[in-house]
Amino acid sequence: MAPSAVPTTVAQALQTAQASGLPRLDAQLLLAHVLSCNRTWLTAHAEQPLTATDATTWAELSQRAIDGEPLAYILGEKEFHGLTLRVTPDVLIPRADTETLVDWALERLGAMAGTTTAPKVIDLGCGSGAIALAIKHRFSSAQVTAVDASPAALAVAQNNGSRLGLDVAWSASDWWSAVQGQRFHLALSNPPYIAEADPHVPALRHEPLMALTSGSTGLNALRQIIHAAPRYLHPNAWLLLE
Repeated sequence: MAPSAVPTTVAQALQTAQASGLPRLDAQLLLAHVLSCNRTWLTAHAEQPLTATDATTWAELSQRAIDGEPLAYILGEKEFHGLTLRVTPDVLIPRADTETLVDWALERLGAMAGTTTAPKVIDLGCGSGAIALAIKHRFSSAQVTAVDASPAALAVAQNNGSRLGLDVAWSASDWWSAVQGQRFHLALSNPPYIAEADPHVPALRHEPLMALTSGSTGLNALRQIIHAAPRYLHPNAWLLLE
């Protein structure tokens, strides 16, 4: 059966996708999304017939995944540090590796508990809001500010914050520019750090280029953040970068 053919049962849908190169887990997550169920239900109902509408939708979405579009964009969401975030092609897909940055920040905030009750935190280049929202979710007393230079990305982050009920101050900013005169106890960022001519860039074509690349060496954003940081950080503050 060709990848674009319309399957008739749950089992046939999954078999066709895997035969076309789609990993089993991705296929299950995608079909569960189409059928509004979970993966356990799929296993227990392998011979369940698909409606014509669900079968057509599945064929279209699975073909997008087979063609290389990230699953998070097709599903419109991604889990990060216990939160389900809405994601669009306007934002970088949150990576599991970045949870390590959040864990490090939470460790530092915990160590500050004896010196400040409401530490001021800033997430520079917030994208979907993943880092800022995870910090606020796990350390509610923190005063969290999140900035991004992309209005479209900032809209996605604000939507996530509102939907999750997490109070973060969002602002359009080219790194530190919107927080003149403010100082923070903790700043963190997952900035773009890939060189513009890096051979891996074409494989990331579905994600926003400005969130991935930073000049000919990939270091422009890191240099800007680090160079200006002393003007915006309290003494003994932390700057954490991925």
